Amino acid sequence: MLTVRQRLLALLTLCLALLAAPALPAQASGAPAGPAGASSGEAGASSGAAGARNPVVFVHGYNADPGVWGSLREDLRADGYADSELFSFGYDTHQSVNEVLSGRLAAYVAEVRRQTGAARVDLVAHSFGSLVTRWYVKFGGGGPSVDRWVSLAGPNRGTSTAWACALWDQACRDMTPGSYVVKNLNSGDETPGAVRYATFWSNCDEVINPDDSVPLTGATNTPVGCLKHNDLLGDDPTSAGVRAFLRS
Repeated sequence: MLTVRQRLLALLTLCLALLAAPALPAQASGAPAGPAGASSGEAGASSGAAGARNPVVFVHGYNADPGVWGSLREDLRADGYADSELFSFGYDTHQSVNEVLSGRLAAYVAEVRRQTGAARVDLVAHSFGSLVTRWYVKFGGGGPSVDRWVSLAGPNRGTSTAWACALWDQACRDMTPGSYVVKNLNSGDETPGAVRYATFWSNCDEVINPDDSVPLTGATNTPVGCLKHNDLLGDDPTSAGVRAFLRS
């Protein structure tokens, strides 16, 4: 348990991080259609030419929205992905990982699989979205439906900055070190099942504290150098690493 002084310092750190965070890109064009949060261009089945490739489901982080994925989506399009293979899960980031959000993600993935005819999907998560997707895979029955799982700057072992909002926000409580969510996700096998796992982490992340909260035993863990928390979303080498993992 942190002291009052430590919590105040964590609050100051988080406030400074949010003030310094770059503006997030706008949501991809189109009204929601098909799976909740997907743009109109994302609905429909995958093309036959891309039959061997999994649909990608992006899961954003705390206080964000699907628009944060603009850069990586463009890079995947340049690699040959169609809009009908790229989905963005939008959700209320102030709710419980285990009691609410993982179940909603399960329903979303089921709808993506129904629309595309795909047996499995690849999950790409940023920050808080890493906990939501991990709970879905480990405890929410998602293992058989997921081929690859990617975490960008995820608080996989918790982050002390989350204490700044833990008193009034369930999601923040879920991100604190030693929380019910963090403790259960890291009990036993951290990377269970046949899913392939990858993490990307920065040693200058102002939101994830400590920095090495991101890597997981059994995952391909890639340091990206000195990047701020949100900068991983638009960093070219990080994008190249994610896309290489999705091709592996």
